[in-house]
Amino acid sequence: SAACLGGTACVVTGQPFDTAKVKMQTFPDMYKGIVDCFVKTYKQVGFRGFYKGTTPALVANIAENSVLFMCYGFCQQIVRRIVGVDRKTKLSDLQNAAAGSFASAFATLVLCPTELVKCRLQAMHEMQLSGKIIQGHNTVWSVVKGVIQKDGPLGFYRGLSSTLLREVPGYFFFFGGYELSRTFFASGRSKDELGPIPLLLSGGFGGSCLWIAVYPVDCVKSRIQVLSMAGKQAGFMGTFVTVVRTEGVLALYSGLKPTMIRAFLANGALFLAYEYSRKLMMKQMDSY
Repeated sequence: SAACLGGTACVVTGQPFDTAKVKMQTFPDMYKGIVDCFVKTYKQVGFRGFYKGTTPALVANIAENSVLFMCYGFCQQIVRRIVGVDRKTKLSDLQNAAAGSFASAFATLVLCPTELVKCRLQAMHEMQLSGKIIQGHNTVWSVVKGVIQKDGPLGFYRGLSSTLLREVPGYFFFFGGYELSRTFFASGRSKDELGPIPLLLSGGFGGSCLWIAVYPVDCVKSRIQVLSMAGKQAGFMGTFVTVVRTEGVLALYSGLKPTMIRAFLANGALFLAYEYSRKLMMKQMDSY
């Protein structure tokens, strides 16, 4: 439930920025920048347009964070076993980062299908504008039905390799940045005594590390998941090479600004909610 609270906080604050990111990644020529994207979306679709794909985003986020934090604890134990220390030993920041990275591989399995539905909903309007599809279906259910009819259940795993390529190194930087930042703020004291502001900043820093490290991979993933709606889409390397060749390297960083704003806000909120609800649960367990 710690992860659920965190996940919800994350999505509600970050969804409009996430929508801008997916639109700009998939159709970089349509928007001059984040402000242009917001203005055009509002004019064409209204306020609703920013919250397209919120349901699958919530499901994705809660499922991913539940699996991620559940496996994080489990993977910390595996790291302890590999390193050969006992269960109570505090792990180093690097070892925590490795555990987080390992945990994210499991989270990818629940994340990929929900993320596919979310990205398709977010970029549906652009797919119609560019003439790639004639009539898009605008509900979660119709997108799900479309995937099953066209590609069968495995269609939900379009972009799995690029999701893995994003998550595994990404979460190494995510947990690594978070733990390093907490170590910096604790400066010798226990990390558990940190107040809300250092936690917010550490979560924000972890999130920013993740996105700077893996943004081009995420950009390729969005393209694969959205454009495969219109027919066969090349795999990770094919899409990557095409984007670089035809649009230049900078196209891979299209939409980075809204992502960084969102990463800081949303991950600050996520870790704050996670740490505080975890402390509450610990207290309740102690009182029994």
